[in-house]
Amino acid sequence: MPVPHPTHPGLPEGPSAPSSGGDLALAVLRRVFGYDSFRGAQAEIIDRVVGGGDSLVLMPTGGGKSLCYQVPALVRRGTGIVVSPLIALMQDQVDALRLLGVRAAFLNSSLAADDAAEVSRAMSAGELDLLYVAPERLLTAGFLDRLDRLHADHGLALFAIDEAHCVSQWGHDFRPEYLGLSVLAERYPDVPRLALTATADRLTRTEIRARLALDDAAEYVSSFDRPNITYAVVEKDNAREQLLAFLRGGGSSGPEPGSSGIVYCASRRKVEQTAVWLADQGFTTVTYHAGMPQDARRAAQDRFRREDGVIVVATIAFGMGIDKPDVRFVAHLDLPKSLEAYYQETGRAGRDGLPAHAWMAYGLADVVLQRSWIEASDAPPEVRRVESAKLDALLGYCEVASCRRVVLLEYFGEASAPCGNCDTCLTPPQVWDGTVPAQKFLSGAIRTGQRFGAGHIIDLLTGRRTDRIVALEHDQLPTFGVGSDLDAQEWRSVARQLIARGLLASHPDGHGGLRLTEAAGPVLRGEAQLDLRRSTPRTPRARRSPRAPGRAREAALSGPDSALFEDLRTERKSIADEQGVPAYVVLHDATLREIAARRPGDTQALLAIPGIGAAKAERYGPRILATVSRASA
Repeated sequence: MPVPHPTHPGLPEGPSAPSSGGDLALAVLRRVFGYDSFRGAQAEIIDRVVGGGDSLVLMPTGGGKSLCYQVPALVRRGTGIVVSPLIALMQDQVDALRLLGVRAAFLNSSLAADDAAEVSRAMSAGELDLLYVAPERLLTAGFLDRLDRLHADHGLALFAIDEAHCVSQWGHDFRPEYLGLSVLAERYPDVPRLALTATADRLTRTEIRARLALDDAAEYVSSFDRPNITYAVVEKDNAREQLLAFLRGGGSSGPEPGSSGIVYCASRRKVEQTAVWLADQGFTTVTYHAGMPQDARRAAQDRFRREDGVIVVATIAFGMGIDKPDVRFVAHLDLPKSLEAYYQETGRAGRDGLPAHAWMAYGLADVVLQRSWIEASDAPPEVRRVESAKLDALLGYCEVASCRRVVLLEYFGEASAPCGNCDTCLTPPQVWDGTVPAQKFLSGAIRTGQRFGAGHIIDLLTGRRTDRIVALEHDQLPTFGVGSDLDAQEWRSVARQLIARGLLASHPDGHGGLRLTEAAGPVLRGEAQLDLRRSTPRTPRARRSPRAPGRAREAALSGPDSALFEDLRTERKSIADEQGVPAYVVLHDATLREIAARRPGDTQALLAIPGIGAAKAERYGPRILATVSRASA
């Protein structure tokens, strides 16, 4: 039977103590974390780890991955080592665990020398339940020697390798230092290991297994569905104004006023310009990109974590490991690199299970740029083929006329039915026979020598006598003006879909010209029909209920309960400021909503609220109950 930490407050002692690993795990869950039961595959994963087995865990953001190693670390003898590349995540999780009474610490570059020395001392003395460490530090000879001594003297409970997709060279967050983590299997074969990630396709999962020596690991793939997130993609017109309309939409079409969120841009310059522009529109913004000094990045991250209603405008350098549960939206002003990247980035919204939005503006220039980057790359042919396939999948998601969620989940190998909670379900687009327009566009590309971009071909087809058209005498071509039945926006949609479907590609000279591919032949010759999405404004229909809302149901509160919820948020903010931690580390919004709805009158009733364990009831109970009492008087 696993030997628990005898001093841990989460484990009852004496005759009433649980007798099995499963009972111990449930006791920890209830007393420490304040939940009555495990969700999904958590119980099975925890049981395997407690029993000493290895696991590969794929679970969506907000699905409860952390409990899969935190609970076993409290049940098994010794210290659990969590490998993470993310300083912000380490800080958040350690703060939250300490408030629960768990002996947790982290070692990373943010610690002062004296603080790092104290953590190292506590580790060597066996005084920690969980230690978070960056992979590059773990792999140093000195740290591995300390692990050897800890293993011999006090025991190693487990190794949890978080963000495991970072080991994959095919992945969107590849980190070379992760390749060295196979040493854990060689050096500590008796210590169970978990590799955890929120996103990995089959190719990435295979590489995780191989590179981390997880040949015998049980694989647990939870549903990738995030039913509380409403997905939407709009055709770029004026992206900033479209973003503003989304942010001010409210309700089903956008976040509520004052919501926290993330806006992703492709370049540092665009990040800075967009942040200034949003601030001019009255939003509270911070910027984050890899070109900023480390102190400035840390300050932006801390402000986003600690304050309500902050929008961070960032490159993809921001976000992995952000544990903020009440991010209400993630917006992309530029195309992400792959569906895995998109899923990972949008997954930072709605971790608390309450309604959230994933919004993206997507245009022709995005498609051409991404294609040209791949084709101009010096990467080996097999790498370019994989990157091209990943881009194809992303473009297919953007252009789909059916349910977006079905396409997204199918990419990760999960079958599903239409969700009723994405833009294509809520406002279905029209599909039309675009064969003839496609033929006209392809002919226009041929007639101009396959050396010009979409804008020039559109000018040709719509009969615009621009200076360039006239100078090149392209107004004398047979294709000049043959497409005047469609406007420029409609032709951009046609061009984008031809590129997305692989009928057109960027010219290898790198100057933005479009050339036909082999796939264009059957359409050009009239041997195949091409159905396209129609590019027309649509009037939204009434919102339907999501297919399987689960935890995503909106916690609607009555007037008095809503007022109490705001009072509780104020009290929580006061507590958080006193303790120097983000508000969500004290209590999540979802927990405050339950308190406002149930109005507990004593500690026992408070302990029945999900998310309130023994340590939090003792620490915060009097102030929370006093707030409820004042509102109920």
